[in-house]
This record gives sequence, C-alpha cells and structure tokens, in this order.
Amino acid sequence: MHAHGDQMYGRHPYAHHLDAVAELARPYGDDAEAVAYLHDVKEDVAGMTLAHLREPFGEEATEAVDLLSDPPGATRKDRKAKAYARLASTSNRLALIVKPCDRLANMRACIADGNERLLEVYRSEHAAFRDAAYRPGLCDEIWSELDQLAERPISQEGEKPRPRA
Repeated sequence: MHAHGDQMYGRHPYAHHLDAVAELARPYGDDAEAVAYLHDVKEDVAGMTLAHLREPFGEEATEAVDLLSDPPGATRKDRKAKAYARLASTSNRLALIVKPCDRLANMRACIADGNERLLEVYRSEHAAFRDAAYRPGLCDEIWSELDQLAERPISQEGEKPRPRA
C-alpha cells in the first residue's frame, strides 16, 4: 500500500481501494489477498518491475500481477480488449480470482460514490469481461454479485450493495 504513496482513489486514499479488493479476495487464501494488494503496482508505481515482486511473492503471484495490469493501448477499449484476451487464455488462479474482486470493488465504489458514468462503463464491459475472466467454481459468489450489479436498473443505483456474508 505504501508503494502508491499519495495516489487517490476518487476522493479516498488509494489504500481504500486496495483494502476493499483484499477483503473480497481474503476468503480465497493468503496468496489471493497478497495479489489483491499488489494488483495495481505495475501500472501505477513508477520504477516497479515484475522482478521486484518475484522473490518475495513467487512466480504465480508475479504472473498474476502482470496479468492484472492493463497492456498499453491508445484507448480504454484497446487496453481492455488486450487485457481480456490475456485473461481468456490464462489458467492463473490468482489473476482469475483477484480481477473479479477488483471489478466488484470498483462497481461497489461507483454505487457508494454516485459515479454513474464509470458504473455505466463497467456495465457496458461486463459481458466481455465475464467471457474472458469467469471460470465456473472459482469465485462464484463474486461473480453472482457482479452479475447482479451489471443488471441492476438505474433506479437502484443510489442503494448500497448488500454486504457479503
């Protein structure tokens, strides 16, 4: 979390987002929780390389962080198309758990903060995201809530999502 320094997540310190993703990933094990905290370091922290992560976190976690980092692209659509193609072809369990946790944390934050514009972006991407990242039986509880939020009528956007059990 310290690597993100003064970076903000909307109106919150970036740690707010990392804590939310880690809380969702925690039931899937210590490695999933660690990757949740690391998932944005490659793209957000200047000078951070995968070599910095390999020794302390191992190959699977390092590969997951790489997979969770958007490849370069001129537009969000380009970056997401490349990222989704990478997710569609991976068997990295940690990436396939943390990515939906990240998306769920983002969608919950949009609802809590009233960011309808970004929520609509996530909704418009949901089918392609699901096609790329969903694996039956891996983190079905996360996907269930994601699917509900992607389908939720606009009139319910002001309501806070139900907390997970």
